[in-house]
Amino acid sequence: MGKGDKKTKKGKIVKGTYGNSRPRQATKRKAEEKKEAAAS
Repeated sequence: MGKGDKKTKKGKIVKGTYGNSRPRQATKRKAEEKKEAAAS
């Protein structure tokens, strides 16, 4: 469960890969969530 673990978000960031735990539009999705929270 650290930098070498390919299945975790941290491991994917270290390896530079993407997957279920680290989707490609991670930053975009966060921005959309903030907009929705502000609207409601």
